[in-house]
Amino acid sequence: MNEEHRTAPAAAVDQNVLDGQAAYLPRRLDWYDTVVYKGTSPLAWRCSGRRILRLYAASVGARHLEIGVGSGYLLANTRFPARDPEITLCDLNPHTLEHVARRLPQYRVDKIQANALDPLPVPDASFDSVGLNYLLHCIPGNLREKGVVLKHAAAAVRPGGVVFGSTVLSEGVPVSWLGRSAMRSLNKKGVFHNEQDHLDDLRAQLERNFADHRLVVRGCVGLFRARTAA
Repeated sequence: MNEEHRTAPAAAVDQNVLDGQAAYLPRRLDWYDTVVYKGTSPLAWRCSGRRILRLYAASVGARHLEIGVGSGYLLANTRFPARDPEITLCDLNPHTLEHVARRLPQYRVDKIQANALDPLPVPDASFDSVGLNYLLHCIPGNLREKGVVLKHAAAAVRPGGVVFGSTVLSEGVPVSWLGRSAMRSLNKKGVFHNEQDHLDDLRAQLERNFADHRLVVRGCVGLFRARTAA
């Protein structure tokens, strides 16, 4: 299918933001599915990949924007509600954009290299759904500050559109010994920035940016599905 790659206008990017996405190198992306969805997610965070896939299956629309694209595992294993969905990938890391686009050869894919903390270079109200999977815990700051990502996602969906995703929380949720140890290591490396991420702050940001939402906890992962006003 046709592929387009766009880069947002250059802007200063905080070094901590760059550090959070720098680990996603081509050779590591080949192992991402196994390490995350069969390793840290079920064992450390106590949230299975199947649970996240169910969220995707219930939420993706025919015109979908994925912010923070990871390895593309979820998009590659999700059944879309249209035979020919339009998928836009948005990420600061060019390696992940190329990797995920290659995993979706059967779909129309538009790639945008951009920082989720900045206004997104897409028309307002242009998508049916926006996915934010395992993104917020990689962004520096607390969830009150990261809420701007949810604000940008809300602006991108049509009235009544869906914004959904998941994030690893460190406060207000049960964290196993293994989970706490893994978080300390990932925060120290700069891959995670979730030492202040509290469940109540995530709930408050969802309430602030959407007309309604559903937030559930699996292990120490917050899974959310929110709608803008119709």
